Amino acid sequence: MTFAAMTSADSQLHPRAPGAELADSSSAAAYIADGCLADGPLERVGLEVEAHCHDPADPLRRPGWEEITGVIGSLPALPGGSRVTVEPGGAVELSGPPAGGVLSAIHGMARDQSVLRSAFADAGLGLVYLGADPLRPPKRVNPGARYAAMEEFFATSRSGEAGASMMTSTASVQVNVDAGPRDGWAARVRLAHALGPTMIAMTANSPMLGGEFTGWVSTRQRVWGRMDSARCGPILGASGDDPGTDWARYALKAPVMMVNDPEPAAVTHWVPFADWADGRVPLGGRRPTVADLEYHLTTLFPPVRPRHWLEIRYLDSAPDAFWPAMVFTLVTLLDDPVAADIAAEAVAPVATAWDVAARAGLRDRRLHAAAARCVAVAAERAPADLADAMQRLARNVDQGRCPGDDFSDEVIEHGIAATVSQAARCPQGGL
Repeated sequence: MTFAAMTSADSQLHPRAPGAELADSSSAAAYIADGCLADGPLERVGLEVEAHCHDPADPLRRPGWEEITGVIGSLPALPGGSRVTVEPGGAVELSGPPAGGVLSAIHGMARDQSVLRSAFADAGLGLVYLGADPLRPPKRVNPGARYAAMEEFFATSRSGEAGASMMTSTASVQVNVDAGPRDGWAARVRLAHALGPTMIAMTANSPMLGGEFTGWVSTRQRVWGRMDSARCGPILGASGDDPGTDWARYALKAPVMMVNDPEPAAVTHWVPFADWADGRVPLGGRRPTVADLEYHLTTLFPPVRPRHWLEIRYLDSAPDAFWPAMVFTLVTLLDDPVAADIAAEAVAPVATAWDVAARAGLRDRRLHAAAARCVAVAAERAPADLADAMQRLARNVDQGRCPGDDFSDEVIEHGIAATVSQAARCPQGGL
């Protein structure tokens, strides 16, 4: 993850050896809560941006593993320092290092995206920045054992269809921010959750899936909403006053997806991690270790996930015309104390309206009002080099439009295949 190198205090937060066996679920809960967030100033921002890989000449074709990794293998060192990885369905992800503020993170990611897109274009391929693959059926191309086990887990669960789409047909912009000072954790985590529906409504960019309009402005969020809520739903408890306890409770109730033995093997029956830790259900013929618990946490996908920092995972992928303004708005509403107070008040009436936001977006009057207030606050604080992007986002919000509306207009006029081909050829990551 983007912030993996940022926390020199990790060894102090997690002093146990990875192979140490957990005594019971209570010790697991204490371990999770103690390492949930890292106390410190609000300084760093990291970004992760995913894009669907398409062949512009044949947009229905899904480029294979060797094609994609061949391009990645030819890349020079990226100027912004991002890592490049491949998602299960062949989406390409740039994971930027923690930067000293949102502007540094945006500029670094933009430089790396430019190099990445050029390399894929030279190979006859293109990167399409949408929250959901609009055209192709789900298919895994990454042969990694983790993803094979994940695919098996979903195929045998109640989330089979949604799981396949989530793995291979969705893409996001993830924003990673410092947890901040300990005395502000509860309010910060509550706000990160409460902003979710409003941010989804104003930035939705996935109106199609499998060649059809779904009727949802964020089909990506629709897919995630159909996943098992024990793994993908919001973490917050009744009050949200203790993020560590909330995260521990969530993680221990969530079913174990896979066990490393030594390669990842899917667990195809419902086993909450607490049952494994307490010895009620042995998996792999043993009790879990600290390493097993850490791995389990990486298989949980709530919209806001604590990893010592906060991973904010609810934004659709979007092209260059939108994602910098999306990122700046979200980070400003979280990190600027005056903006955060205004945002908390603005989004309170729609703080849990996840499905409404994904389905109706800014057509919902309460979400429209919250979005207008939030984007205005952020626009007031935007530097000159983001002024045009922020004005475009503010204008869209004023008109009740989201980024996906531009894509939809093109599909209606030119057809889905032609629109995807054009997006794949676009040097700015979109239409």
